[in-house]
Amino acid sequence: MPRPIDAIIFDLDGTVYLGEDALPGAVEAIAELRRRGKRTLFVSNKPLSPRAVYAAKLTRLGIPTNEREVITSAYVLGRHLASSAPHLRLYVIGEESLRAELRGFGLTVVDELMGQNHQEVINPTGIDAVVVALDRTLDYRKLNTAYQALKAGAHFFATNPDSTCPMPGGDIPDAGATIAALEHLTGRRVDLLAGKPSPLTVQVAVAELGVEPSRCLMVGDRLDTDIRMGREAGMMTAVVLSGVSSRADAERMTEPPDWIIDNLEGLLALEM
Repeated sequence: MPRPIDAIIFDLDGTVYLGEDALPGAVEAIAELRRRGKRTLFVSNKPLSPRAVYAAKLTRLGIPTNEREVITSAYVLGRHLASSAPHLRLYVIGEESLRAELRGFGLTVVDELMGQNHQEVINPTGIDAVVVALDRTLDYRKLNTAYQALKAGAHFFATNPDSTCPMPGGDIPDAGATIAALEHLTGRRVDLLAGKPSPLTVQVAVAELGVEPSRCLMVGDRLDTDIRMGREAGMMTAVVLSGVSSRADAERMTEPPDWIIDNLEGLLALEM
């Protein structure tokens, strides 16, 4: 028997929208769920913009949202490091928005070394931790700098483990691809993942909602991040087929999601 649900946590890309367009039924479904008294929170593993930008985008698409209703992997990582290791000097494989967000938490980000020699690296002794995220400017020098720092003993952090990121023209490589390369090079595993399915994201989400995990529903299109996080946290889960996962993928799982729905309108028919 399904448990009563007080709050719903939504993934964004592939669940609520794709690119600049809301997915079919998303705007109407979220409005109706809110009308029914369900609290809502949006969680993205993509660290390309501050929370306020995601909130503005949702509002523009017809889903009124404020900054506190959005959590990103960059926000979770910055918040965690600011409280647990504020002294670390961070080398970031990521875009300027992520570096700016980390600096906004008072963290030290090692600036890029400018130059034409792509084999040139920042002195790894000046790096305490490598942070890996989606980076569409990734080049050999960045990869080599991270490798040398990790080989010298730097901590190994990442915003999220996604191998690909859904885009309107098709998936593009995400942070997981770079993590895999560095793990292969160093023989090390990443020390800390901030985004889904990390418990760190769960902690921030339930603190913001003020709801126990057992009274939350996690909705997303990825079985390995969204659904895994929800299950491990004790939440109810619903996979939406508007993104990367298929019904066959979900049904093959040892512990499949509680619900499989075509799009967010399917939530309105669920008993919760």
